[in-house]
Amino acid sequence: MSILVNVALLSRWHVHADDYARQANQNNNLSIQLVWDEQAERGRKWADELGVAFESKLENVLENPAIDAVIVGTPTNLHKEVIMQAAKNKKHIFTEKVLAFTVDDCQEIMTVVEESGVHLMVSLPQLTKGNYLYAQQTVNQGLLGQITMVRCRKAHNGAVPQEGKPNGWLPDHFFDREACGGGSLIDLGAHPIYLTNRLAGPAISLSARLQTTSEKYEVDDNAVVMVEYESGALGVIESGFLSHGSPFQLELYGTEGTLLIEANQIRLNSKQTGKDWVVPENVPEALPMPMEQWVNMMTDNQEPTITKDDVFNLTLINQAALLSNQQEKTVYLTELMGGK
Repeated sequence: MSILVNVALLSRWHVHADDYARQANQNNNLSIQLVWDEQAERGRKWADELGVAFESKLENVLENPAIDAVIVGTPTNLHKEVIMQAAKNKKHIFTEKVLAFTVDDCQEIMTVVEESGVHLMVSLPQLTKGNYLYAQQTVNQGLLGQITMVRCRKAHNGAVPQEGKPNGWLPDHFFDREACGGGSLIDLGAHPIYLTNRLAGPAISLSARLQTTSEKYEVDDNAVVMVEYESGALGVIESGFLSHGSPFQLELYGTEGTLLIEANQIRLNSKQTGKDWVVPENVPEALPMPMEQWVNMMTDNQEPTITKDDVFNLTLINQAALLSNQQEKTVYLTELMGGK
């Protein structure tokens, strides 16, 4: 017998909010009951579209005993307040990345979540994709030898002016430093960050350049981060809002092989296979998407593949990159972790 989880949607601010509502409606274990939004007019419109009630007061949603869980699409600077309130009211939480701007805030949120006994899932979808899983498999099997370099790029043209949209297709509030905490790196760059964290292992230090190309914006629209890892490998993380036709790219270089992934095209050249470039035939099947993993946590107490470490280390790299750019220096990650 399936378990039905009653859900409230908290804000349509994020560009993925509609995607999460659609995923929730497609999941037989989830039932959207309420909408809240920090902008009431936007929230009422969304509730009307979904055919559910709108609640103007957040506390009324979180104190409602009929609501089991919330899906958070608020401005990122509201995450800490909203998520901690939800946890204290025993609501399970699904949220857009990043969890918070600082590792201290992440730890505070996670402590409250654990003490409240609720399930938290942060949407890090690339960790469920077959191309990443194949990359991790090649590393685990030693097909590349010692990893010496990892490069990952994710960019689009969201800030490039187009007809009828002088600031590009991204909503204007995506360039609000206070609400977003940054621009292209904290948004799109999140994906290369959590992927390289997994593939290269613990990081020691980084140097970052968060570039603001357009005078219209107050956040970075083009960014590069160079990371040094405990293993001795180097990493290059790239993101941007100014790249037309830029494919997702993941590259791993090692002493015995090279793996190149561009969009969904995968090529491997490994001494251990005895061949030149090959296109793998057996790419792992994708894992359940973050929302499905969240549902499985709530209904079957299944262990997710997206972990607290993934969430924490994403914020760690973001926070260090912002500091590196501001101070124009290499940042050692122990500076943000009290020497731990």
